[in-house]
Amino acid sequence: MAVANPISRLTEAEYLEIERAAGHKSEFFDGEMFAMSGGSPMHSLIAGNLVTAFNNALKGRCRPFNSDLRIKVEETGLFAYPDVSVVCGSLQTMEGADDVLVNPTLIAEVLSDSTEAYDRGKKFENYRKIPSLREYLLVSQKEPVVERFTKQANGDWLLHEVSGMESSVELVSLELTLELSDIYANVEFAVSEAG
Repeated sequence: MAVANPISRLTEAEYLEIERAAGHKSEFFDGEMFAMSGGSPMHSLIAGNLVTAFNNALKGRCRPFNSDLRIKVEETGLFAYPDVSVVCGSLQTMEGADDVLVNPTLIAEVLSDSTEAYDRGKKFENYRKIPSLREYLLVSQKEPVVERFTKQANGDWLLHEVSGMESSVELVSLELTLELSDIYANVEFAVSEAG
């Protein structure tokens, strides 16, 4: 009878050592690394527009970061690279790792066909365990639609969806409103084949 070889799990320290030396980004969960693929031009443009809009609107009150910043969900051990994260207040990092943020106020993910189910499901399930997180945005790259999840006082998450280039999304945690026309500036949406 054949015996399966046990899967060798990495420690957090081993992951961080490999990740810091790697030429690409990988997320980490439950002892396993998961390589991240590159995004489309529209994905990158939307994420960049978000960072720019946050920088312009927040004017130093809070700090936005792009997908180069690694975040750790301390309760579950997930290490991830959100498309955009915002921190209000002082930056808190993982003990012994000043390149791993643990206290985002807002996280935004630009949806891709390959990651949408994960961003909506397991990833959001993990993100909800971050005590400082107040809002989570899912931003479509197929049409001007933003889904905003806001943490309520009782711990529940409330969904509010906005759509259309003339619309805006109110971000309570940051005390600001973003225009979808700014989020989607210069974005060219694919023409639908349906007819």
